Amino acid sequence: MVKKGIFGGTFDPIHNGHLYIAHEAVERLNLDFLIFMPSGNPPHKTGRKKTDASIRYELVNMAIKEEKRFILSNFEIRNKGLSYTYKTLEYFNTIEPDTEWYFVTGADCLIELESWKSVDRILNLCKLAVFSRPGYNKEEILIHKEIAQKKYNKEIIFLDINPLNISSTDIKKMIREGKDVSLFLPKNVYNIVLELGLYKE
Repeated sequence: MVKKGIFGGTFDPIHNGHLYIAHEAVERLNLDFLIFMPSGNPPHKTGRKKTDASIRYELVNMAIKEEKRFILSNFEIRNKGLSYTYKTLEYFNTIEPDTEWYFVTGADCLIELESWKSVDRILNLCKLAVFSRPGYNKEEILIHKEIAQKKYNKEIIFLDINPLNISSTDIKKMIREGKDVSLFLPKNVYNIVLELGLYKE
């Protein structure tokens, strides 16, 4: 059976921390492919300013195009309305019913799991794989993992990865302050950010 993961996020911008997590997820979960899913209009971020979806999509495309096991999908950004994870998973399960699906997400999403729409459907449609993020300790993550597993009677996988201590928010702040972010972005992504003057305001 083919094993595929979905790695969602705003990717605004995609950075080396995202790519590190993606490589680790592929290896640890033994995935055949990992699909990068730039978000369209996630319900928990409706009030936040985002870079145009077409630009975020192209930045991800540039970052992963040389990686054979990485795939880019525009499913969420081409659909109007709010982007719900369960709808994304329903779509991919429908078009590839014989694929074993994983959804790769951060510890913050596990801790906020009860605020997600149709959690039970999500956990029936995929295996949830959660990675650690800066600011969350392992014990806290494991407690929430245990609570969710008992409530929904589904296994949740914890990817014990030491994440790079950088975020898209940090990178945008550094750019506004005129600091060099070339170490945190893939070279071709960095070049586009410079060329388009992104994140300066």
